[in-house]
Amino acid sequence: MSSADAKNTKQIIAARAEKEVMPGQVINVGIGIPTLILKYLDPAKQVFVHSENGIVGMGSHCSRTDADRNLIDAGGGYVGMEVGGSFCDSVLSFTLVRGGRLDVAFLGALEVSRTGDLANWIIPGKYSPGIGGGMELAQKARRLVITTSHTNRKGDPKILDQCTLPLTAKACVNRIITELAVMDIEDGNLVLKELAEGVSINDVVSKTAAPLIFIESEVGRF
Repeated sequence: MSSADAKNTKQIIAARAEKEVMPGQVINVGIGIPTLILKYLDPAKQVFVHSENGIVGMGSHCSRTDADRNLIDAGGGYVGMEVGGSFCDSVLSFTLVRGGRLDVAFLGALEVSRTGDLANWIIPGKYSPGIGGGMELAQKARRLVITTSHTNRKGDPKILDQCTLPLTAKACVNRIITELAVMDIEDGNLVLKELAEGVSINDVVSKTAAPLIFIESEVGRF
């Protein structure tokens, strides 16, 4: 996949993921594709974006020339602040997470299983800064949406019957959004809900290493 194709893939996923956000919600966006969602976020929804390092009311990423060097998100990227935003220490920030105050969290993935297990923090043998707040976001958010490319750089499926990498959390995923499809985890099954324009059911089935349940007439488009 070329860099241009990879960029377009990320934009497709982020634009579709924005539709998961409802007015007035408190949301969290993880590192990678999830941060792009803020570029598409409709200001009329008036949501509060939470960051684990102690921001409620975070804005989107800034360029270095526009950045406040003291204002970063949990991944170290420069961000802005929305009017009415606030800061808190990490204790209070994670109290919000652990108390179930997040309406929806968006995280990336290395692998997702048919039953909603998530692996997104380490590939054995490669450097990782640690599992971080992803473990608690995955477990405690009221709804967890995964935004990820359908396959990895080698073209291998990232959606599997069972994860092979160390887990972030078990049975935590509600919805998966890729550049090809939208899928839900329902009663331990992977259910196809939507297809991207120009994508067929066979395209998704061939790139998914887990059984897919669907009623063709009920599968929508995005």
